[in-house]
Amino acid sequence: MRYFLELAYNGKNYFGWQIQPDVISVQEKINTALSTILQEKIAVVGAGRTDTGVHASQMYAHFDVEKELDANFTYRLNSILPKDIVIYKIILVADEAHARFDAIQRSYEYKIWIGRNPFLLDSSWQFNFKNIDVVSMNKAAKILFEYENFECFSKVKTEVHTFNCEIKNAKWILNGNELTFYITANRFLRNMVRAIVGTLLNVGLQKITIEEFRAVIESRNRSKAGTSVPAKGLFLTEVAYDYI
Repeated sequence: MRYFLELAYNGKNYFGWQIQPDVISVQEKINTALSTILQEKIAVVGAGRTDTGVHASQMYAHFDVEKELDANFTYRLNSILPKDIVIYKIILVADEAHARFDAIQRSYEYKIWIGRNPFLLDSSWQFNFKNIDVVSMNKAAKILFEYENFECFSKVKTEVHTFNCEIKNAKWILNGNELTFYITANRFLRNMVRAIVGTLLNVGLQKITIEEFRAVIESRNRSKAGTSVPAKGLFLTEVAYDYI
């Protein structure tokens, strides 16, 4: 039987989602917890990967098991997982359902606190931006809809077959001291959101013009784009499927 997990995690203490040698990951913790309860080796497949320090308020993963899970399984699983990883729901799906390949779109938010807030240290990038031009940043963000190739925002050494993504939403909202960037696409490249945010901030700080932002995209050159912003402000907020 194949099950989907709907989960969330605080990425502060993890070297990203994916299992890596000699470091702690979210995937490893979930595999260990599932294997302990089910008394067999379980390996979950995630909807994607998040980098070191990135959070997820919604993530999906699937796994296979021989027996049907009981009604208390979610509670039992949460009881042995670290407190910064939470399973919201376990869903029985078709045998061919796939957490990664069946996802039709993903959404991220990047949270900036303008100034200082001791209660948001681990969940936002705090910076005292002065006179930031959010209107220009939103004009530049709309340019993203005109393109498909986003190699300029991708990590340089990454194994992908294509740099093409279909961006469906990209906008900034300023609410008091909270500045949030929202973006949705069918897929994302490694480091893509943080690089887009860093480059759009350069527009808002008058370091580059809106047309220069367009030129960055057309260059397909990572060195032309802005610096990647810190991971702690980034949240994976939604993974969408046709059947969930």
